[in-house]
Amino acid sequence: MRRREFIALLGGAAAAWPLAGRAQEPDRLRRIGVLMPDSASDPRSQSIIMAFEDELQTFGWTDGRNVRLDYRWSGGEVDRARAAALELFKLAPDVILTDGGQGLGELRHAALTVPIVFMEINEPVFYGFVDNLAHPGRNMTGFTGLEPAMGAKWLELLNAIAPQLTRIAVAFNSRTTPGAALFARSAEAAGPNFAVEVIRAPVQEFAELEGVMGMLAGEPGGGFILSPDAFTNLQRKLILETAARYRLPAMFGARNMAAAGGLASYGIDRAAQFRQAAAYVDHILRGTRVNDLPVERASRFELVINLKTAKALGLTIRPSVLAMAETVIE
Repeated sequence: MRRREFIALLGGAAAAWPLAGRAQEPDRLRRIGVLMPDSASDPRSQSIIMAFEDELQTFGWTDGRNVRLDYRWSGGEVDRARAAALELFKLAPDVILTDGGQGLGELRHAALTVPIVFMEINEPVFYGFVDNLAHPGRNMTGFTGLEPAMGAKWLELLNAIAPQLTRIAVAFNSRTTPGAALFARSAEAAGPNFAVEVIRAPVQEFAELEGVMGMLAGEPGGGFILSPDAFTNLQRKLILETAARYRLPAMFGARNMAAAGGLASYGIDRAAQFRQAAAYVDHILRGTRVNDLPVERASRFELVINLKTAKALGLTIRPSVLAMAETVIE
């Protein structure tokens, strides 16, 4: 090749390098879509988001500098979650983080090429989101939700806190979280161990849940367990006011319910799980394949007991039970 032709070729390649290099530039603005099941004004969600963004910063990702965070909120409504999921997909994000299962089905079919990190998904293999936990095999990975055996654990803890209970309803929203029926089944199986009648109570609206609480309050020894989901969170004020009015001991699956006046809660440490999710998002943004990130089972749980509510209900909780709690609200 002649010297002049070689120089011309080299110059043309040099001009093309910046264009190719920009596609691999590690500091380019990346995009993260986040689908949340609650409302944007919800304090619990805001504290969790703060934990997620703080953890992202420890990996070098700052919103507005080298990453853009696009949030969508479903407000606990299934249809809104589906629409929000498709909105996020159309934004062409580098990765999508979803909290809960609402909208995940739409993403599974539409966003086949977008890496997805899910949170609190019960039985992700059963529902076809991944092939197996060790090697997800698709474009999804993340963190499991509560195991079905949690129903029995809730029953055990509520019995320890309020041993006088003889009838306990396990309530869940059969529309937004149909899989929660497994918690009721687990509690039913454990009921005879505690001499407790367990009642399965699927509901879809607050009025139905209020009817269950009224039924329980009709005779002595009634209490209830309420599994966590967007419905429970959005209706928490009414739920807690009604439980207090009927003087019903209750166990909840989310910390914010006990913090807001519920007797007790036992569930996943969601802030800790969102910090773990930030690490997964970092791996994906740096080029790790989704299939190389195993689905992790929920492993950090927290028991919260509200002593103020216990006293209002006339309950004296044993020191050995209080010692099990991560947080005791005075």
